[in-house]
Amino acid sequence: MRIWKYAMASTILGSTLVLGACGGGAQEETSSQTAGEETAQVEGSVSGDGSSTVAPIMEGIVEEYAGAQPNVQVTVGVSGTGGGFEKFIQGETVFSNASRPIKEEEAAKLEEAGIDYTEFLLAYDGLSVVVSKENDWVEDLTVEDLKKLWVEDGTTKKWSDINPEWPDEEVVFYAPGTDSGTFDYFNEVILEDEDLVSSATLSEDDNVLVQGIQADPNAIGFFGFAYYQANQDTLKAVKIGGIEPTDETIESGEYAPLSRPLFVYASNKALAEDPAAYNFMEYTIENAGEMAEAVGYVAVPEEEYEKDRADLEALKK
Repeated sequence: MRIWKYAMASTILGSTLVLGACGGGAQEETSSQTAGEETAQVEGSVSGDGSSTVAPIMEGIVEEYAGAQPNVQVTVGVSGTGGGFEKFIQGETVFSNASRPIKEEEAAKLEEAGIDYTEFLLAYDGLSVVVSKENDWVEDLTVEDLKKLWVEDGTTKKWSDINPEWPDEEVVFYAPGTDSGTFDYFNEVILEDEDLVSSATLSEDDNVLVQGIQADPNAIGFFGFAYYQANQDTLKAVKIGGIEPTDETIESGEYAPLSRPLFVYASNKALAEDPAAYNFMEYTIENAGEMAEAVGYVAVPEEEYEKDRADLEALKK
């Protein structure tokens, strides 16, 4: 497997991945990993969409999979968790990446559409609150500080509102778009359904958020841990209640309340009837832990992957 953490450089992902087919660098890079293995070959196409937070894991898996199964074309869009579920409900995709558990209303729409699905747990993330490395005053914020900063209250937010010793400068906000599972999670644990500060720049593309925060010492934003890991030479992760996001604090849950699970939801019908879909999901589960750690997230305990394998096996015809 490639050293993905270092291959990610300063940005992570384009808007759509279309990998597979024949030849290409990915196949050459992974040939040593697959040489000698008697892997049954399948062919076809598999399409998914969803969370930009999950995307770095899926990008790596899709590229590695292209070497193992060159006759399967896998397409993965990055419309955010909510946008991905919309396509999943419409039957446009057979799997949906999510940085939060499926909502009751999304599950109801899938039931109405006659789409049975299975949830697979891939990894843990620590939603990271970050500022520019040029910001030399913020090191630690409480949940209450975050709420005071991020909830719209009709005022112009300044750093000195949080600490009188901090600059009397307006805070510049960057946040994931409202279709993002990251936004949903932040809303659940920080905003508690109050409105996000209206001056925030919103984007479904986390790279846009990264670049905006990098360029302004008065900026603050939040996104998945992998995007911080890939840009930690120019960004600083803010401790929450004295706890820094690390592999250990995310896995243990000590980094609360911003530690969260990452999922992929897949169509039971596709997994049961389409060998390419089944084979890709099997490959995803087998490699999710290693890829999660390679791109900057945290693998779940092995028993969770064993449960994923058992759930997938139960759908096999």
